[in-house]
Amino acid sequence: MAEFFQALQQHTFLQHALLAGLFASIACGIVGTYVVTRRITYLAGGIAHCVLAGIGFARYMQVVHNWTAFHPLYGALFSALIAAFVIGWINIHAKERIDTVISAFWGMGMAIGILFITKTPGYSEDLMSYLFGNILLVTRQDLWIIVALDLIILVTAFLFHKQFVAVCFDDEFACLRGVPAHLFYYLMLALTALTVVLLVSIVGIVMVIVLLTMPAALAGRFCGRMSSMMILSALLCALLTSSGLALSYGPDLPAGAAIILLAGIVYLITITLKRNI
Repeated sequence: MAEFFQALQQHTFLQHALLAGLFASIACGIVGTYVVTRRITYLAGGIAHCVLAGIGFARYMQVVHNWTAFHPLYGALFSALIAAFVIGWINIHAKERIDTVISAFWGMGMAIGILFITKTPGYSEDLMSYLFGNILLVTRQDLWIIVALDLIILVTAFLFHKQFVAVCFDDEFACLRGVPAHLFYYLMLALTALTVVLLVSIVGIVMVIVLLTMPAALAGRFCGRMSSMMILSALLCALLTSSGLALSYGPDLPAGAAIILLAGIVYLITITLKRNI
């Protein structure tokens, strides 16, 4: 641990990694609370795994067609928002089993992304970092994108928090009270998509749903109000990302995997102790 703090003062990439985890924790605490309360973890998982399609397409356009301004996070954002809208629409209007539909999107998104990455010269080796994350590769440009998305999520949640709470607990009652529940449900999924994009560069697509929901689930065991649940969830997420990064540095372990494993251990210990008290 001491080795990490010494390196943190010397290496810019470690400073960027730490800031990325802290910034993403803000959105994770807010949106994760909505996702856990509304019980749409499976929808968030479907959105998360469609992100690879956008990342793969962006990489392909960068390298093959020289679209250098088309950052992979832009592709991730586009595909995540499209997936959020389509999955949300199907969940509301279609008669198909939603778990089957999400499984189809889940598989197709991953497959499209892998196909684009495979056809991109020189970038096939990046597949593992997309799937499992590499917080140490976060750049200054990535940080500014994360901050911008953070601000969008913060402002939206602040303006429409009451409506989101109503949709989370009882959307039918919200409709009777004149709240356009479907509109705010779509907006909630859009915020989920933004948060997924924030977390992809930190823990990767495969594990993003764990970091999105586990701190919120832990916070929900100790908080009775959604506002306090959001604050505690953000603090827990910041603690987990920072601790996981520090613990992984010395043994040279994948930071994303270390963060997720630490989150799982903390969660299991917490529910075990709370059950025995």
